[in-house]
Amino acid sequence: MWFLSLGLSCFAAVLGQIFYFRPQTVSVSRLFLQAMEEIIPGPGKNARFKTPDNAFWRFMNPGPFNIKEHVAITIMASTASSSALAISIFAAQDLYYNVRPNAGVGIFTLIGSQLIGYGMAGVVRSFLVYPTFAVYPQLMPTVQLFDALHRGREAVLQKKRLKFFWIVFIVIFVWEWFPEYIAPTLTGVSIFCLANQKSAWFTRIFGGAAGNEGLGAFSICFDWAYVGAGGGSIGSLFTPLSTQLSLYAGCAVCMIAFCACYAMNTWNAQRFPFLTQLLYYANGTEYDQLSILNPDFTLNKEKLAVQGLPWYAASQMLFKISRTMYIGAAITHFFLWHYQTVYKIVRDYRTSDSDDPHYLKMRIYKDISNWWYFFIFIATTAMAIGTTYAAKSGLPWWATLIALFFAWMFVPVIGTLNATVGYAPSIEDMVQMLGGALIPGKPVANMYFTMYGYNPVVQALNLLGDLKLGQYCKLPPRVTFVVQVIGTIVGGLLNFVIMKVVLNAQRDVLRSVQGTNVWSGQQVQSYNSAAIAWGALGKPLYATGTHYAFVPYMLLVGLVVPVPFWLLHRRYPKAGFNYVFTPIVTAELGFLSVGINSSVFTSFVLAIFSQYYLRKYRATWFRKYNFLLSAALDGGTSVMVFVYTFAVGGGSGTVTPFPNWALNPVGNPDYCKRLT
Repeated sequence: MWFLSLGLSCFAAVLGQIFYFRPQTVSVSRLFLQAMEEIIPGPGKNARFKTPDNAFWRFMNPGPFNIKEHVAITIMASTASSSALAISIFAAQDLYYNVRPNAGVGIFTLIGSQLIGYGMAGVVRSFLVYPTFAVYPQLMPTVQLFDALHRGREAVLQKKRLKFFWIVFIVIFVWEWFPEYIAPTLTGVSIFCLANQKSAWFTRIFGGAAGNEGLGAFSICFDWAYVGAGGGSIGSLFTPLSTQLSLYAGCAVCMIAFCACYAMNTWNAQRFPFLTQLLYYANGTEYDQLSILNPDFTLNKEKLAVQGLPWYAASQMLFKISRTMYIGAAITHFFLWHYQTVYKIVRDYRTSDSDDPHYLKMRIYKDISNWWYFFIFIATTAMAIGTTYAAKSGLPWWATLIALFFAWMFVPVIGTLNATVGYAPSIEDMVQMLGGALIPGKPVANMYFTMYGYNPVVQALNLLGDLKLGQYCKLPPRVTFVVQVIGTIVGGLLNFVIMKVVLNAQRDVLRSVQGTNVWSGQQVQSYNSAAIAWGALGKPLYATGTHYAFVPYMLLVGLVVPVPFWLLHRRYPKAGFNYVFTPIVTAELGFLSVGINSSVFTSFVLAIFSQYYLRKYRATWFRKYNFLLSAALDGGTSVMVFVYTFAVGGGSGTVTPFPNWALNPVGNPDYCKRLT
């Protein structure tokens, strides 16, 4: 377990950091990390290879490879696979401030900021892990794959399922070389762009195969790296259909709103690129953020008066509006739909246990003492305060504590949504807004405030999900906790190393608006722009009378959004209004503001086919193979992206482009007009 856990954690951390610098936000699939089953030979009775019966092999594999070892390996590796939010700070400081953080400060910042959320998770696990209502639908494919790999191996059906998995795994590994490298046009085939290659509006609406190109309406995407997870954690083959329909309803409104704002020149939209995360002067040139800052990176009001306030592209502004509304919608949704359930669990926590059958079986194991979580929280809080001062971030200690308090408040709200519908949109924009109000004029301090107000929520949700996975698969909770912590530390260290490599090799590409089909700095650009807008310019940019004064009030609008659907459900309980998840709809009104969007329509069609047609009319096949198919496709794709990145994609510093031909044209891969 330890050998494979540490090895796969290193592999997953490198892959996750590579994905961070991709044109679309893609995460490393947990399903892929399960594929390393029984690699290490040994003397166990089920070993596939005959090896000498000596001390070394007895240590490597003392017996049959069991499901609990496998779950522990997967949890550690998946924990290491996500790019730490601190990387956004370090990359932004490097690319836009010419500041390169000290390695020691950087590493301790990474470890502290990644572990601090685990203390919060421990407090709420009694009502976000143990009860039956906390389903975590996104874990279902993982659990089914464990079942396929370990239960009843000699049964004919299990052998057929394993054979199916490996065939799909190999086929997708080979296929992905085409859309990723040989034939990028397959990333987004647009009939509309092929019919009209000279229309800017066709590019904006139907383009999407290149970063920040267009909205990808009706594009057909053959790249599973984007289709399978919809560009993120929403899996077309496993996320509940009601959740996905809420997301794609938000996408549909997003398309209409983006086009309408640009056509009507709302917020001077036509002076700026259609999709971009950068800040601009009113004349459309890129905003020079350093020209308004003092040498210590605080706001200089005299310089600001000369430069003027910056502008967002309309698409980026709509993204910020949607993510601000989402916070209010999530709070109201929680209280309308889940408050009574959660309140009852919390009220009866001391007097009654959960009646969930999985939890009842887990009671034979010693639980994690709350003191473990308190110790982690106190130690990492001290580390956080110390590193913010060592990094000269400008963030005072009291602001760090406020950020952590804010994060703690949102763990149960966002955690409930994540546990029930499998989706947890970001509260990052809200935290940036709060940081701008508390510490005005300091963009770097705002970055650190955002990290400690938002990242602990993400990490708490990760630990809660893994504790639930352990509950489903009967892994002792203490083991879950230990492998989570170690995976986090290993991942943070490698995140830092790979970030340095990529920044040095792809600096110019990461600073450009559109990037390439392989590399993009869109996440760093967005994080940096938000830090300038909220941190340095929070008060003047959003003050009463300015062109963005209304944005903070969108939080109040969001509070109202769930109410009509709740009232309609009370009036018409069989009409299905309870399946409209308003926080998701509002959060995704700006979903298409960044990256490669050609996969959205294909992901939607695939979701309907899998979650409606197959589930309803091919229920037996769906139960046996659907989640297994998702796991195999994710696994083969992830291995291919890793190999491709270091072989020819520039991960080692040298890019080896494939020669141009019909399916690898100069310009946009989908033949849409290239916009500047």
